[in-house]
Amino acid sequence: MTFQVKIAQGLKAVPAAAWDACAFPARTNGDGAEDPHNPFVSHAFLSALEDSGCVGGRSGWAPLHIVVEDEAEKLLGAVPCYLKSHSMGEYVFDHAWADAYTRAGGHYYPKLQVAVPFTPVTGPRLLVPEGPQTEEVRTHLIAGLRAVRDQTNASSIHVTFLEEADMKSLVARGFLRRDDQQFHWFNDGYATFDDFLGALASRKRKAIRRERRDALQDGITIEWVTGSDITEAHWDAFFAFYMDTGSRKWGRPYLNRRFFSLIGERMADRILLVMAKRAGRHIAGAINFIGDTRLYGRNWGCIEDHPFLHFEVCYYQAIEFAIAKGLDRVEAGAQGEHKLARGYRPVTTTSAHDIADPSLRRAVRAYLDQERLYVSEAAEELASATPFRHREGE
Repeated sequence: MTFQVKIAQGLKAVPAAAWDACAFPARTNGDGAEDPHNPFVSHAFLSALEDSGCVGGRSGWAPLHIVVEDEAEKLLGAVPCYLKSHSMGEYVFDHAWADAYTRAGGHYYPKLQVAVPFTPVTGPRLLVPEGPQTEEVRTHLIAGLRAVRDQTNASSIHVTFLEEADMKSLVARGFLRRDDQQFHWFNDGYATFDDFLGALASRKRKAIRRERRDALQDGITIEWVTGSDITEAHWDAFFAFYMDTGSRKWGRPYLNRRFFSLIGERMADRILLVMAKRAGRHIAGAINFIGDTRLYGRNWGCIEDHPFLHFEVCYYQAIEFAIAKGLDRVEAGAQGEHKLARGYRPVTTTSAHDIADPSLRRAVRAYLDQERLYVSEAAEELASATPFRHREGE
């Protein structure tokens, strides 16, 4: 078979069905480690980022997606890739690398980023259906990334929040592994939220019940909104929440109002809005994306401050939804050791890095060797601090 490696400067150049056939192949490895439908690598989500202007233009995220086709121009594999002029919106921090390289006289930017922009969620990055040519297609995708790095004079390639199968392929071809930490909730066969609470130490159960009770004082009610029930009015309210949080936390929110309308049009059945209402108006909300086996919490905001409402809307309601729908896991985004007390557990996330300059590569390799040890030790310590009964001798 003849393989052709090409660059797609935007998802408009790739048919949605062909992209999604690579993003959501039938999994035959049977390890159960990945969600068969990770909504963030869908054509709908990634194209909404482009069509809304959240990436492209002056955003510093220039789409340069790598695709592999056969001689009949059938898509065999793809990589969501961006040429970047900064390190914002990635959640795997390399600012220190950039500063050090610049002080040494190098040019760290542009760089290539293989990722879902603004989304710290593990998922497939080398989008290749399983089959007899899988590894060969992966090889061509990785070679394509390195060729684009050379053509654009990029300093490096960064593949962030990737699944283990992709990591193995990249490390085997010389990429450097980096580990980090998140906190996920696991559904251990619970039928109700009370079943989950029953697995916790008594004082933790009482603390969560108290937080949930206090969060809903002052006449606050919670609703789940998904699918065709999501209206533009919901998006207006949620965008106000998002802008309030984003402006205070980052100074410049990454997503615009148009983006939310587009995902509402294109993938509403994969979206869950958890909305809090008081005195007839929405005052807070969180957006979640629904996979086949996982719920992914992404953004939250509010226009009124109420004790523990953040925990209720973002964490406890997500757990309730996952139990009700039989989902295996809730991923609640980056960072946040406070999630431990709410029943979330530490999970290692990974990224892979390929740096052209040998001197910078050696320095980064040495740093990552030490960082992985720290992350591993921290994970063991955090795992011992979870609130489950067997952890506290009950």
